[in-house]
Amino acid sequence: MEKFVVSARKYRPITFNTVVGQPNITNTLKNAIRNNHLAQAFLFTGPRGVGKTTTARILAKTINCTNVSAEVEACNTCEMCLAFNEGHSLNIYELDAASNNSVDDIRALVDQVRYAPQMGKYKVYIIDEVHMLSVAAFNAFLKTLEEPPSYAIFILATTEKHKIIPTILSRCQIFDFSRISVENIVSHLQHVAISEGVTAEVDALHIIAQKAEGALRDSLVFLINWFLLQEIILPTKM
Repeated sequence: MEKFVVSARKYRPITFNTVVGQPNITNTLKNAIRNNHLAQAFLFTGPRGVGKTTTARILAKTINCTNVSAEVEACNTCEMCLAFNEGHSLNIYELDAASNNSVDDIRALVDQVRYAPQMGKYKVYIIDEVHMLSVAAFNAFLKTLEEPPSYAIFILATTEKHKIIPTILSRCQIFDFSRISVENIVSHLQHVAISEGVTAEVDALHIIAQKAEGALRDSLVFLINWFLLQEIILPTKM
């Protein structure tokens, strides 16, 4: 039996060009990669479900890709890309600060930073919900953020930038993610519906997009729930 994959993961963008509704951010990141002007610490901030962690993962994969395209996109075929796509890359570390917010958790991460990557160019550390770190954890992290090794890139993601201490903010290149427009969400939902072999009226997709309030992830959840409701009310004929 085919393994079930939730919609938010199944249709998660894997290249900059497939990120929905954030062209200014993706174009800026691509230009930084093209010109070799990457910051060593980024802060991705904005509402939930707008692509912060997804964009962080795409950035991490692209800067380690050994065959980046002329459009500054990861090839998805080299050894580094395949390792990332299959979930066993040794160059990319993710930490959920909501459940790993102690000073010991950050010290363990800092210990890892001391070791250069055995393969690829960068070791990338993605810290999600970074505003949940304790004050002691922020202080333990600050020294590494001030003087990181050349191969280390930190990408911090948060929905509450105002909770991050100023000394951390001052050392990050900040990208503010906006809520995704109804038109962009509807276009993406149409693509998902076609991929799933489901007929969806545009008016219904507009209602779903409006209810999502700019969060693409929420719109996908609503869409799949609507698919299931349709199957219950209008079961497929045998």
